[in-house]
Amino acid sequence: MSKTDEYQQFDDLIKKSNKIVLIQADNPDGDSLGSALALEQILGDLGKETYLYCRIDIPTYLKYLNGWDRVERDLPKNFDLSILVDSSSITLLENSAKNGDINLLSKKPFIVLDHHMTVDSKIDFASIQIIKDVPATGQLIFELAKKLKYKVNIDAANALTVAIMSDTLGLTTPNTTSATIRVIADLVDLGVDLNFMDEARRNLNRKSPELIAYKGQLLQRIEFFRDNSIAIITIPWEEIEKYSHAYNPPMLVMDDMRLGEGTRVALAFKSYPDGRITGKLRTNLDAPIANKLAEHFGGGGHDHSSGFKIDGDKNQQLKQVKNDFIKYCSELLDKL
Repeated sequence: MSKTDEYQQFDDLIKKSNKIVLIQADNPDGDSLGSALALEQILGDLGKETYLYCRIDIPTYLKYLNGWDRVERDLPKNFDLSILVDSSSITLLENSAKNGDINLLSKKPFIVLDHHMTVDSKIDFASIQIIKDVPATGQLIFELAKKLKYKVNIDAANALTVAIMSDTLGLTTPNTTSATIRVIADLVDLGVDLNFMDEARRNLNRKSPELIAYKGQLLQRIEFFRDNSIAIITIPWEEIEKYSHAYNPPMLVMDDMRLGEGTRVALAFKSYPDGRITGKLRTNLDAPIANKLAEHFGGGGHDHSSGFKIDGDKNQQLKQVKNDFIKYCSELLDKL
């Protein structure tokens, strides 16, 4: 099916629907929140009633984006259509599945808008899946709106800018293209003030003395393997519970980990009481293997940024997963 056909099907479903649920998966970030808020504005201008839904609380570091507090954890019982943004994996809707919401979502038209070109990229009950290889879902939504001649107001433009700048790390990731930069230019033409938005982000991300001290502890716990090319930090549940409300612990040190001499891959494990393990991956430009690493453990993402989740009931599983990761990562690095 061509993109033109997909866009037309999208438009047809929008026209037939009055109440539309905008869904973020269980890992909300700047791209997912920005995309959802932008669609809220775009579809609102089309006369649609929209509802923002995510089973996970929005991270504190994103609360500079106007509208984050409209995201609800409960799915409404009555709606005509739902749209999942920035994900195409059913595994990232685990909390919705536990709550029984997936069953309700599967009974109504369901659209996927995503930019992750991963192996696990199909949701069986989806009516349409528009998945495009662009740096951010925000870029996909802007191009979709432009193609369908939907209005992008200033609030939508601000949200899309956050989405794109977030996933491209300020237009610096290797997959950032001239098309991406042109989209940002178009958004600036619509009234976006890049300096104001970045200043708002910086002010919100100021850290308490306690959090700065905790970052120091994390830095001391970083482990280096394979001649420093692999850096790993492990965050136990006690620290997740204590600090996550203020800041996502891995993100305190991920950039520092990648700046180590000789370091090419940074991995942050988080371990949970039920034995579940999550992994957040970042790699430097000379090691575009993050997606392959994540897929090996059932996850996905981009060449330089990805993640995975492993269910389990044994705490000693973490040691085995770490060893498996180091082994497979070393094999991939040897091939570069």
